[in-house]
Order: sequence, then structure tokens, then C-alpha cells
Amino acid sequence: MTDLRDLYQELILDHSKKPCNFRVLEKTSHTAEGYNPLCGDRYTVYLNIEGGVISDISFQGAGCAISKASASMMTSSVKGKTIDEANMLFEEFHRMICGNPGSRVNEAALGKLVVFSGVCEFPIRVKCASLAWHTMKAGMEKSKEPVSTE
Repeated sequence: MTDLRDLYQELILDHSKKPCNFRVLEKTSHTAEGYNPLCGDRYTVYLNIEGGVISDISFQGAGCAISKASASMMTSSVKGKTIDEANMLFEEFHRMICGNPGSRVNEAALGKLVVFSGVCEFPIRVKCASLAWHTMKAGMEKSKEPVSTE
């Protein structure tokens, strides 16, 4: 179990240092801003949705390693998915990070996102891991209100 935790930590740190899709999208159809006052994390998520499919997604901003890695892996995971598929992935991810330690995780649905399964052991970090996800969801819904984890 320690080896697996070390691997998970390494993957999170790698995505934090070299995040995927960390840029402003040139062509955007949906945008949302999110903020975690507790940690100071602040992100903007940019989406280009065509025919109900997320054809491109990116993010910009600053935050802790967990929030940045979560945003990085989220953008890679939902790119090319339908809005419904992205919402289902959001639900699975949220269930995992808010669940009880040791609870079963839908690894088939989550794929590499299971690296965040240990976040549920640190309730203060749930907001860090979920910020980009809530921001993406607000963007898909074209919400004009900034997302806050408070």
C-alpha cells in the first residue's frame, strides 16, 4: 500500500509541476472562475463545447499541488467527452473524494483519477481537489457566478 501511495503522490506532484492544458483557450464557448478562500486557489476553466461534446478544455490560475494536479487531470479526462459523460465523471470523482477512507472506488470510470482517492482522508483537501471540477461544471452550465468552495 505504501508503494501505491508513493506512486499516487508522485503522479500528483508531476501534474502540479507540469500541468496538462494549462493555458488560455483561444476559441471558447464556455468559461467559469473558481476560488477556494481557505487555500487561496483560484482558477479559470475554459471550455469549447461543440454539439454537446467538450472539444477542448484548459485552465489558468494558481493553487496548491492538489488543486493544480486535479485541474490538470480533469482537463485530460473530459476532453472529447459529452456533457453527460463529463457530468457522470464529476459525480464519480466527487463521490470518491467525499467518501469514507477505504470505500470502493469505481476505477473503471475514474481511470488515473483514482490517485485522488486518498483525499477523503484529509477533509480540508477535498475543496482543493474539487475546485476545478465545480468550476468546470459551472462553465458547462454557463453560470455567471464565480464558484466558491465556501
